[in-house]
Amino acid sequence: MHVKKPRDEDSTFLTKCQDPKACTILLRGPSKDVLHEVDRNLADAMAVARNVVFDPRLAPGGGATEMAISVGLAKKARAIEGVQGWPMRAVSDAMEVIPRTLAKHAAGESSFGVDGETGKVVDMKEYGLYESAAVKVQTLKTAIESACLLLRVDDIVSAKRPQGEGGPGPMPQQGGGEE
Repeated sequence: MHVKKPRDEDSTFLTKCQDPKACTILLRGPSKDVLHEVDRNLADAMAVARNVVFDPRLAPGGGATEMAISVGLAKKARAIEGVQGWPMRAVSDAMEVIPRTLAKHAAGESSFGVDGETGKVVDMKEYGLYESAAVKVQTLKTAIESACLLLRVDDIVSAKRPQGEGGPGPMPQQGGGEE
């Protein structure tokens, strides 16, 4: 244990604690705006770490998972005739929007994705880019549930009052004009 005085406050630091149950992270920055940005980034990073602890499965990043799903759905959609196959084809096309250039997926190499810095197609496993599978699954579930909800809409009714039926009339003229 040691005491430091960062800025104007005395702080006690416990280091090398055996089996700690909680920790405090002291953030400092040149301005409040920078400090708030660091705080938001740290909160995001801790949320990702929490997700990986609760569900340690990882999926290849860079659009590789989406492309693999797109290829699989396209195969299934071809086997379904008529209108029933349209939603699968639509989801397949939507999943392919970002990583559509990844032709290697047709050969079954489902871990290829786009390097965000160079724009090149790389093997995400070799590149070391993984995403939380739990977040990926929830994102896909939410997207598909939203699409299904939209497909259930039979009609959209637009309510517009005809002129003169209790609706607002024309804008009143401002005073001071010539008549």
